[in-house]
Formats: sequence, structure tokens, C-alpha cells
Amino acid sequence: MAENTNGPTNGQTHPEQSQAQLTLQRLYVKDVSFEAPGAPQIFQQQGQPNVELNLSQRVAQLANDTFEVVLSVTATCKVEDKTAYLAEVHQAGIFGLAGFDAQGRDAILATYCPNVLFPYVRQIVSDLVQNGGFPPFFLQPINFDALYAEQMRRRAESAPSEGANA
Repeated sequence: MAENTNGPTNGQTHPEQSQAQLTLQRLYVKDVSFEAPGAPQIFQQQGQPNVELNLSQRVAQLANDTFEVVLSVTATCKVEDKTAYLAEVHQAGIFGLAGFDAQGRDAILATYCPNVLFPYVRQIVSDLVQNGGFPPFFLQPINFDALYAEQMRRRAESAPSEGANA
């Protein structure tokens, strides 16, 4: 016998309404770019490649409980002073977050959401570099929890000093 014992229904207060919910609604590539400005001469260049990685994240509220998170990665490889390649990926996702307080919502948008997006960014960057004729480049895992904790620590440190200067 299947009986629903989860509580009140239609029109009555639901205990689960206050329960936080997180949904992944869509994943998509917002922008991709690959340039090899020195090709084909760069393939003859000797020297140790140096890869510089820039990572950023942007959050936009689309509706009351719906957010777009865009994780952007730019990998620039130089051999000596010449740019071998530049790969840029903007991977996005639409996330539904309901029932979170502001602090919990901000933490999820800054940690969980980029963790969901990162494997897609890593694969696209790797494919772009390899398809561009260069040796494979694999992005190392990124600890978004640690980055967020560091950001919160910096905010906490700067808040008292800003108040003292006012």
C-alpha cells in the first residue's frame, strides 16, 4: 500500500517549502576563441613554453531564484617572447536556487556552480590546444571552496579597516 505521509497538500503550508533546492537547468558554451598568431613559425621555435592562466567568474540574476554563472578561462602560451596560442572559453550554466539565505546562495554560486562548469572548460581548452597543433594542455583542478574562503577572509580583513578610516 502506497500512502503519502509527507504532510499537508494543496493550499496548505508545505514543510519542504523552506527546504533549500538547487537545480541545474542548462549548460552551454557562451564564447570560445583560439588564436595561434605565430603559426606556422612558432612550431619551429625552440624554448620552454610558458602558460599563463587567467580565471574569472561572473554571476547574473536572471529571475527571482534563477542565476547564470559564467566561468571564464584564458590560457596564453608563450615561447620566449612570442605568443604560441591563446585559448579562451566562457562556459555558462543556468542554476535555480530556492530557499537559500543570501550567504548560502552566494557560497553556492561561488563554489558549487563553478565546480560543475570546470570539467567542461577543461575539456574545451584541451581540445582547442590539441586541435591547434600544440601538445596537450590539461588544466589542473581548482579548489573553488578555497578561493571563496580566501575572498571572504579578505573581505573580513578589509571591513574593519574601512570603518576605522571613515
